[in-house]
Amino acid sequence: MTTLVARPARARLAGQRHHSIAVAHFRLMLLMLLFIGAVAAVAVRLAWLTFVSNGPSSGFVAAAPVRADILDRNGEPLAQTIDAWSIGIHPTKLLGDPAHVAAQLAQLMPERSEADYRRILASGLTFTYLRHRAMPELVAQVNALGEPAVAFAREPERLYPQTTLAAHVLGYTNRSGKGAAGMERVLDERLTDPAMRGQPVALSIDMRVQAAMESELFAAMQKHSAEGAAGLVLDVDTGEVIALASMPVYNPNKVPFVPADAPINPRRNAVTQGVYELGSTFKPLTIAAAIDDGVVTSMTKRYDATQPIAIGRYRIKDDHPAGRWLNVPETLVHSSNIVTARIADEMGQARMEKLFRDVGFEGPPHIELRERGSTLWPTSWGRSTTLTTAYGHGIAVTPLQLACAYAALVNGGIWRPATLLRVDPGKAAKGRRVFSASTSETMRHLLRLVVTDGTGRRANAPGFRIGGKTGTAEKAQVGGYSKTSNVSTFAAVFPMDHPRYVVIAMLDAPKGTSDTFGFTSAAWTAAPVIARVISRTGPMLGVMPDEEADVDNSAFKALLWKAKGEE
Repeated sequence: MTTLVARPARARLAGQRHHSIAVAHFRLMLLMLLFIGAVAAVAVRLAWLTFVSNGPSSGFVAAAPVRADILDRNGEPLAQTIDAWSIGIHPTKLLGDPAHVAAQLAQLMPERSEADYRRILASGLTFTYLRHRAMPELVAQVNALGEPAVAFAREPERLYPQTTLAAHVLGYTNRSGKGAAGMERVLDERLTDPAMRGQPVALSIDMRVQAAMESELFAAMQKHSAEGAAGLVLDVDTGEVIALASMPVYNPNKVPFVPADAPINPRRNAVTQGVYELGSTFKPLTIAAAIDDGVVTSMTKRYDATQPIAIGRYRIKDDHPAGRWLNVPETLVHSSNIVTARIADEMGQARMEKLFRDVGFEGPPHIELRERGSTLWPTSWGRSTTLTTAYGHGIAVTPLQLACAYAALVNGGIWRPATLLRVDPGKAAKGRRVFSASTSETMRHLLRLVVTDGTGRRANAPGFRIGGKTGTAEKAQVGGYSKTSNVSTFAAVFPMDHPRYVVIAMLDAPKGTSDTFGFTSAAWTAAPVIARVISRTGPMLGVMPDEEADVDNSAFKALLWKAKGEE
């Protein structure tokens, strides 16, 4: 008899095998988890060594405080804080050959020469920055060098996404993240306030208008080989600065080093810091004050412009003598120095001084920026000063001060300080009255007449009803005035049937060109800038061209003298 014992034995073997496989699988999984944990621990340690041991505690400047964004009036970003890569090096920890490392760094970051990198590596410094706001691609390339002395970190960085746009308005921050110039400096406490950190600040600037102003000023400066240029757009009712441009310009992302002998510092704000004798742009202010003071009693009143006015050894004369008596509209249309001086003579010293103080010409301009120049106020107000300041000589102010005065000239007579912060409806500064409403109305007609029939014709832009005044003044220099260099300015307002904006364009020492027939006066150089800026920006500002709308100037045109045979 045969006994079968194979089947039970197989059953026990199968169970043991299944148990063995399960145990092996468990052990394998455990080993894998231990391996993953070990790799993770190594990765964390490497990160710690790279970003902490070589980070701020080993030489990196402490991270800048997070700053709120700065926006234009329409919500477009002008300044932002981003989380950016920084690359630095610990020269004392260098392991590689200094010459070889310097050559590699110079190839990847060519803003410094190989010799510069050698000096850094031999400096013995604990730490120095090599690049702020480094792109991730560059970080990877530098990291691939395998030099342990190189350090990387993520730090808050201030970014100006529009690069040079509105640079003189925005300013910049220093390496510790504190506002160092412009509105960054003015708003420093507000931008870093923890309670308001997430709330951006809106400026009065319109980025679109700013871009148009900058491009037109730059084109004119290049065309006329000018030393500099300045321009702004100002709301006549609120004092808001819609655009403010100064040339030459700089990039606040890369604040430039300025040599001591540089002719013009690009960081200098010509609109608020530069003071200039702005020439005949003062004449409308003198006329307006004379109307209010009862010196000019009628638009038909005539003044002798047949001969220059002698003051000691000096003579006040007209660039283009009319050789006859002129009424008030003709005085502005022909830009007569002689008649304006005669009117100022009747006004007298006290009333002329009062005019300039009333329109904010004494002292620095009224605006938030701390980069402000102060008026070159006459040291002596004798008769000659009283006469010459009436047409913009012997007193130097900023273009911003001129713009605020023109706003008062056309807005009904109210002077207000300028502001770079957006003003909510109905929240404009109260201001003060400096001209009567009726005089302001008269000046609107006269300024329009200058553009349609006078020296400002090249500032006209069809449909925008522009008014304004040219101003050409010999440039002041050591020992007197230059006979070959001038400051050319046009002060404009539009639309004259309902004034909303003042526009100033100024060129510093422009040179004549073939299409200006060699002339450098404001009528040929600055006035065309006004026409182009307003043509481009008017619709952006809600002013549409209208060939049918205008002020009725028929009564004033009738007062203009016409030569025999003219209609």
